[in-house]
Amino acid sequence: MIAGCSNSCAMSKWLKCSVMVVCLGLVSGCFTRAVRQDDPHYKYYTLHAEQTWQMNLPHGQRFDASGLFLEKSGDLLTESDQQIGVYSIHFTPGSDAVDLLRLPDCFTTAQLAPFAAEKFGRYDCEGVTEDDQGRIYLCEEADRWILRWDPHTKTVERLNIEWRPVKKYFSTDRNAAWEGIAIHGQTMYLANERKKGRIIVVDLNTLKVTDDFVVPASWSWWFWDAHYSDLCWFDGALFALMREDHVILKIDPATHLVLAEYNFRKMEHNREAIYHNRYPILVGVMEGLAVDKDYFWLCTDNNGQGRKKYPYDTRPTLFKCRRPDEF
Repeated sequence: MIAGCSNSCAMSKWLKCSVMVVCLGLVSGCFTRAVRQDDPHYKYYTLHAEQTWQMNLPHGQRFDASGLFLEKSGDLLTESDQQIGVYSIHFTPGSDAVDLLRLPDCFTTAQLAPFAAEKFGRYDCEGVTEDDQGRIYLCEEADRWILRWDPHTKTVERLNIEWRPVKKYFSTDRNAAWEGIAIHGQTMYLANERKKGRIIVVDLNTLKVTDDFVVPASWSWWFWDAHYSDLCWFDGALFALMREDHVILKIDPATHLVLAEYNFRKMEHNREAIYHNRYPILVGVMEGLAVDKDYFWLCTDNNGQGRKKYPYDTRPTLFKCRRPDEF
């Protein structure tokens, strides 16, 4: 909230700012971006939900689903930015809801004790992934940490990465840091959120930055920046979820080219799915992405808000969308 303002005053100021942003974008013609749509390899698709589920709140507590990861076993993992932990998504045949089962002995208070004295506030984890050894990674926003849990030793370590080559993109805002994480082999990809949206590439052997780049959506209200909210690696490509632009980008990380764009705006704004949103013009709610051969999986961080049609149901939504591209 803006200091010294009531809720209505703060909202009024935000609306005025939004109008200015929109007008500036329209005048400058910057909403449309060149993404090589003339390239024969570039494809544009619209996503539709084949099925949706409400994600039951563990112990009735608020759960803002801020990441997804699909294990080789077919199990879906998620996590919340409200408290640290990793959850397996449990499906019941015929049900339109899923249960979230916390993985035992994973990112426990005891395992995190070595970092307690340095921690600022709560653990604000915004992405989850896993490597070939079954180790689970969380990217934490408030302190810009990367945490790794080993299922064999039942220990957590913090990766001491050399960030100097990319510190110029970092914000001092503790709510504007890592929003997504993906791993392929010994390469880790991290999504740096707003102020300076950037995809940062780290060698897990040396813990050094090896690359960084930005790729935009073809159209955006945020014409001055790219807003990534999750990452996923699948079959030789990096997929980036762009919450504010309501798209998924398929990226060639070697050339930094966008190979395809998948738009889910209509799906997210469907009357059964759309959430109450403090900033409906500029901000979306999709924060988790997982990809397989046939489907995109998406989930919402709805910040404890209910859907417009079901205002008292604050559960996040899990979407299963058949991939429209030829695989």
